[in-house]
Amino acid sequence: MTSSMKKKITQLQQGQVPKGYQMTRLGIAPNDWMMFRIGDCLERVERPVDVQADKLYTQIGIRSHGKGLFYKEPVTGAELGNKAVFWIEPDCFILNIVFAWEQAIGKTTQAEEGMIGSHRFPIYRPINNRADTDYLIYYFLTKRGKEILEAASPGGAGRNKTLGQDRFLKSKIILPPLAEQRKIAKILATQDRVIELKKKLLEETKNRKKALLKMLMCPTEMKRLEAASPRGEAASCRFGDNNKLVFMGDIGFAYTGIIGKGKEDFGKGDAWYIPFLNVLKNTKIDLGNLVRVNVSKSEKQNVVQKGDLFFNISSETPDEVGLCAFLANKAERTYLNSFCLGFRLKPDAKIEPHYLAEWFNSCYGRRIMRSLAQGVTRYNLSREGLLSTPINLPPLPIQRYIAAILSAADREIDLLRQDLEQEEQKKKALMQLLLTGIVRVNGKEAAGSRFSTK
Repeated sequence: MTSSMKKKITQLQQGQVPKGYQMTRLGIAPNDWMMFRIGDCLERVERPVDVQADKLYTQIGIRSHGKGLFYKEPVTGAELGNKAVFWIEPDCFILNIVFAWEQAIGKTTQAEEGMIGSHRFPIYRPINNRADTDYLIYYFLTKRGKEILEAASPGGAGRNKTLGQDRFLKSKIILPPLAEQRKIAKILATQDRVIELKKKLLEETKNRKKALLKMLMCPTEMKRLEAASPRGEAASCRFGDNNKLVFMGDIGFAYTGIIGKGKEDFGKGDAWYIPFLNVLKNTKIDLGNLVRVNVSKSEKQNVVQKGDLFFNISSETPDEVGLCAFLANKAERTYLNSFCLGFRLKPDAKIEPHYLAEWFNSCYGRRIMRSLAQGVTRYNLSREGLLSTPINLPPLPIQRYIAAILSAADREIDLLRQDLEQEEQKKKALMQLLLTGIVRVNGKEAAGSRFSTK
């Protein structure tokens, strides 16, 4: 970031108007950016469908938080009944009036031509060469854009906050020249493609780990590793030949999470607790994602220890009950959340905690956990169910060898996740700089390879 850019940002933060900028009713903006009513930039496009009972129709939907369009399963005209529907026009701005306040917006493309949408999905086409559709998508994902959508959606939460289209079209927006809008949209679209590629690579790597996990945890498949096993203790064991069936209750004991706390106790204090999502999303507890909690030293609470395993005991689906994470490092005055169950191995148990956590998250462990999940609308795992769970364990050296292989896979996933987070932060920075006019893409500041947020 150049010194002039830093100076400009400081001035804007202090409410000063830098040279080349103007003060408007909507804030400070470059001199050549103009204020318009949205209705002067967009016009409603509405082409009703003459529904035929024997024809198939594909309806669109729009995800919240700017995640774009999705397609519903085709239905016949007879199934649509008297529902008023409209043809989707390509290259237009579209939104869901029920969840516009939650940024349920998108752009239609040629891919949606021939599809239909209900009156809940009004379509708008740019007019008067004032607005670029792609630019508007990014604009309405900013704080300013969200404020416009929320102001035009009065009412309570959820379905009561319906967008008032007249109010939306009367809202004011500041726009750069059309050519600059297109350049900004192109830069952000390029960053979006980078993010999508990173997400795809991360997902592929996670899937490879799942396949590796399935192979390593299967006793009949373990022998395949024998030829590749390192010399030493692990090499002296034949994979899958010496597995032992044990029950969880024989190798350790279960304990509950923190109890007797109210909202006022969380977010402060000199103790910590492991939140539910830290267990749900990780195999190894992330010590950088703990929350403060107020616990006096006289309280009788269960403190977690290195090597403990944690299981979520409640979920809306049986597939997510009994997911497991373990504590790889020492944590001072740290407790477990009340929606999870802790498990501590006996001192003489010849078990690698990492291996056991991975086993529970493998297809073999998941199969058992699903069978133990009890409930109808919400599924729960009991302490008794966990302790009665049978485990097919290989010798300790093999457990450690498998855990080391999976640790290498986890390191690759962590690096890719960090890389993805950096690219997402870069996009946020780009949006902040470009959509406010702090950085101009029609001038020297952003020319060629010199464009950078670093």
